Amino acid sequence: MNGGGLDVPHLPRQAPIDAYGNGGFRFAGMSHRGSLLCLPAGIWPWPVASLQDLNEALLQPIFAQAAALDFFLLGVGAVPAVLPPPWRERFRAAGLVVDVMPTGAAVRTYNILVAEDRRFGAGLIAV
Repeated sequence: MNGGGLDVPHLPRQAPIDAYGNGGFRFAGMSHRGSLLCLPAGIWPWPVASLQDLNEALLQPIFAQAAALDFFLLGVGAVPAVLPPPWRERFRAAGLVVDVMPTGAAVRTYNILVAEDRRFGAGLIAV
């Protein structure tokens, strides 16, 4: 996987997020400062601090694994935000529904979906 130089995952699978806040996340006995990209193949650091940071290179790993996903969660930080129409259309073109919500709600939804063994990915912007 190469999205902004992300080649080695923190973990080679999805795992529940135990805690979030203070600029990072805790999961699987690890602590990570910054945002995360969580896909069925693993959990990677994701150099995204805000919705405005998104670009094709950072989204490419998601689109590359679109066939393995039914949908994608995007946790956009502390406050609700709207995904710009060009990015929403890019997800649609890849055959992915994208659900945008504050990171706290995205983490709670992510944990339920991991427990249900669903086919999804998540981009979680640190708060």
